[in-house]
Amino acid sequence: MNTMNLEFAASAPESEEASLHRRIEAACEQACQAIAPAWPLDRAIAVNPHWARIGRPVREVAARMAVLGNIQVFPSRSYLAQAWEAGRITPSDLAHALVALPAASAAALTAAQCIDALHGTTRLPGLPLLIDVLDDDPAGHARLSWRQAITHQVSQTCAAYFDEQADWQPERGEGLYAFWRETLTHDHGIGVLMGLPDLERWLDALPVTREDAERWVLQRLGLPEAVWADYLEAILLTVNGWASWCAYLGWQARLEGRPDSHLRDLLAIRLAWGAIVLECKDDVVTRQAFAALQAKWMHAPVVLKQAEDMLLVDEVWQLALEAGYQRELAHKLVRDGLSAKPAPAAAIEVQAAFCIDVRSEPLRRALEAVSPTMQTIGFAGFFGLPVAYTPLATAARRPQLPGLLAPALEVTDHIATAGADRDDADLNAADLTAAARRARLRRFAWSEQWRAASRWPSAAFSFVEVAGAGYLGKLSNWLRPSARARVRDDLAGLPARYRPLCRPTLAGLDTDAKVALSARVLHAMGLDHQLAPLVLLVGHGSQSANNAHAAALDCGACCGQTGEVNTRVLAQMLNEPAVRAGLAAGGITVPAQTVFVAALHNTTTDEIEGFDLDLLPPDGRTRWLRLQETVFAPACDQVRRERAARLGLDPRAGEEQLLTQLRRRANDGAQTRPEWGLAGNAAFIIAPRHRSRGLVLDGRSFLHDYDAENDADGSVLELLMTAPMLVTHWINWQYHASTCDPARLGSGNKVLHNVVGGHIGVFEGNGGDLRIGLSRQSLHDGERWAHEPLRLTVVIDAPRRSIERVIAQHEVVRQLLDNGWLHLWRFDGAQLRRYVGGGWQALGLEMR
Repeated sequence: MNTMNLEFAASAPESEEASLHRRIEAACEQACQAIAPAWPLDRAIAVNPHWARIGRPVREVAARMAVLGNIQVFPSRSYLAQAWEAGRITPSDLAHALVALPAASAAALTAAQCIDALHGTTRLPGLPLLIDVLDDDPAGHARLSWRQAITHQVSQTCAAYFDEQADWQPERGEGLYAFWRETLTHDHGIGVLMGLPDLERWLDALPVTREDAERWVLQRLGLPEAVWADYLEAILLTVNGWASWCAYLGWQARLEGRPDSHLRDLLAIRLAWGAIVLECKDDVVTRQAFAALQAKWMHAPVVLKQAEDMLLVDEVWQLALEAGYQRELAHKLVRDGLSAKPAPAAAIEVQAAFCIDVRSEPLRRALEAVSPTMQTIGFAGFFGLPVAYTPLATAARRPQLPGLLAPALEVTDHIATAGADRDDADLNAADLTAAARRARLRRFAWSEQWRAASRWPSAAFSFVEVAGAGYLGKLSNWLRPSARARVRDDLAGLPARYRPLCRPTLAGLDTDAKVALSARVLHAMGLDHQLAPLVLLVGHGSQSANNAHAAALDCGACCGQTGEVNTRVLAQMLNEPAVRAGLAAGGITVPAQTVFVAALHNTTTDEIEGFDLDLLPPDGRTRWLRLQETVFAPACDQVRRERAARLGLDPRAGEEQLLTQLRRRANDGAQTRPEWGLAGNAAFIIAPRHRSRGLVLDGRSFLHDYDAENDADGSVLELLMTAPMLVTHWINWQYHASTCDPARLGSGNKVLHNVVGGHIGVFEGNGGDLRIGLSRQSLHDGERWAHEPLRLTVVIDAPRRSIERVIAQHEVVRQLLDNGWLHLWRFDGAQLRRYVGGGWQALGLEMR
């Protein structure tokens, strides 16, 4: 009995320690889960940087970001003051915003108080970190602040660790924390930089493992357990760029079903730095500052609530800014859209399915105006193909679908002639593919030697001289940009004779699987009946030179790539006789004369490019050529003229002259604004085309065709509200965040960018944190903002019950709506209603 008591007594302290470890683990995980991922440059897609926080109301998140990271979520009051004084926000907009707030909140403010607040100097409270209160030279008179110095050191360490393209590779076997610890113990300059010459003496105190570091610091801090996660989140926000990169690595790992510890390592690194400084400065002043830190964090919940209350006026002005746009949108949809009728099916000669990117809206409108017999369709940009693509003779596998999803199918290239459906042609195709592979590998081997020669330090100043006139020719293209058409990067290194015959093709999919996939895609597009003789599948891609963020101008639904691969694969599949026979057996008849053509909308120059045209039958080729001359040419010219003034070009220039100017702009290596991308995006309309046909929506709306009558079970609507709606929300909030806080949630000045690790991201200058978000040139024209920070307004034409069923079944959708991350409207006969607190109300917008 006594022995048992002794054993129990001995185990009790260990059990208490294990409990403490579990609580620290939970706090660290909670902090890490608050960080949204940031995709690499070569796969750049828009992300809501607050995505992991959508479970909280927007204003609560705004308060947390302000207090924990000095980050601004709502538009600045100076921006709102300009909008108010210019009449962009009207008294009616402000009155609507006050009414739109919950009753308890609205009672706390008047219009006069809101107006007065625009010109006030209210400063939101903040909570300091350990390095802030310990810094004995916070003004930076003699050195960098410790926050800046630590951010720089951590950032440079991460840049070295994650760079997989450098000739020298670090030892990554023990993880990021171990690499940082080893690096820091050999960095003799960091102590001098921080004004801590004895820093080396204290580095021996650094725990060996990440877990021990987390426990050591949290126990040393002595903060209330209730604020651990908040403090840790604030720590990560000091290196938010690298935290977002690590969150991306974790996101990808989860999609692949494996663990990833990079973000936890980064948290431990940044957390340990504060404790190191505390050990170095253990004196009376330091102990007083430390006590002050503990006292302030004791009141963290009060400070956060105070900031939330102070931001009520900013929430009102956010709503008022949105009301002005929403009034105009509602006016167009009610006045013009509800009176429009769909075109008679018998009159449709061409159907063109476009990605729902906002840049396709003006082009769709122009095409329909030029050719009344053309029916345009909006569809989710990856065309329903969950694929990853590996170009011929490379290992550069890349996803071609939204970042929310993992690829389920593989696409590879093969060389095929127009007669590839014959057995002898198939044999020839195999030989051609093998020959093309060998030729490309030879060219790649030479180009790799060429690039390697320029990477050696001894060659840095002599490379251009050694390379000679060939390299100078590349430089001259920047000085005098050409008017050449878009270059297809996927064909780089492939001899010219193979390029027209190189086709991306689905691998390992039998006919039955192709039929099932084709049926799903056609049904989602509304093309499972009444097909026209010519059906275009139109993806989109941008064209620019010397642009680290080029992928951000391509298709976000294709993971920062163009839509070429997806449209070509889908068109080839839908043109296969065996697939058509399988579709017919399942009740979907594709007329014999119908052909599918893959195409691409160049959003920089507004040109439409076709692919695999040699595979078309003679009638299909004839229709395509006639379209180019009679429809595409005038419609694209119309769109170029609409965009010209915004780009500083003359809209009255001749057709060829204007196209030449846009092409030269696209090929200009010094051009920081090749196009405006998705700047201005503000709405997502899920409805039949006749609801918006002919409306001038100014390239601000995503348009996805949807007919509730062909969606009896609501499955298509569910897909649209849980995939494209989330993607458009991500796009909308990346633009919103980069505009509202360009210093912390934008990537800064393009001219100062230095690419990190070949594709990871950029520094602005030569250091600091990794920059995420959009560059200033993507949002500002040098005089004014080109993007208005409005939350997305989603407008759906579907039965109330169908919409509510999706909301009830999907927590993410419910959080976005209930917490104010986007607006939801629905068509109700001749009116529009908005979703508020689980019910539907009249818009409350006074129509002008």
